[in-house]
Amino acid sequence: MASIARLQPSLLSQPCLYSAIRSSSRCSSRPLVSRPIRPSQLAAVSSSRRITRPFTGSAAVREKKYTKDHEWIELSPDGKTGTIGISTYAAKALGDVVYIELPTIGTEVGAGDTIGAVESVKSASDILAPKAGTVVAKNDLLEEKPGVINTSPEEDGWIAKIEVESGGKDVEGLMGLEEYRKLTEE
Repeated sequence: MASIARLQPSLLSQPCLYSAIRSSSRCSSRPLVSRPIRPSQLAAVSSSRRITRPFTGSAAVREKKYTKDHEWIELSPDGKTGTIGISTYAAKALGDVVYIELPTIGTEVGAGDTIGAVESVKSASDILAPKAGTVVAKNDLLEEKPGVINTSPEEDGWIAKIEVESGGKDVEGLMGLEEYRKLTEE
């Protein structure tokens, strides 16, 4: 890094280059610091200090699993917690959502039990738990802005999080994305 400063000191005044040197990341349009670093400051950094990047990959790939009733569950990497919501297909079929009934934290649910309801301008539908467990969190944003379920049903529009029974091992009865797509295309 010090060799870059000696060869082209004027480049260090460019925030993009500084961010690339500083964090070994791709350049961004926003500078990481409010003022440029002088070559003398860069040389002061110990040459034995290495720039490291956090490991970005994950050994356990999280995959959403779907039910025939158009709910999904995504297990945490440790398999103990599952996030539940409705699919994009279901959100489009419902139309504009105007009210969502969320489950109460601490409620124990079985697979297929009703954990809430969604009301839209077209219809109302129960939300069923894809797996058995205990509700540990609910998405309070949906009580204030139920329309989030239409704009982001599989991200920001999650319904609840449950602590799953059996450590999340019994998801074999649920469908993967490709199998679910085939179901919704029929």
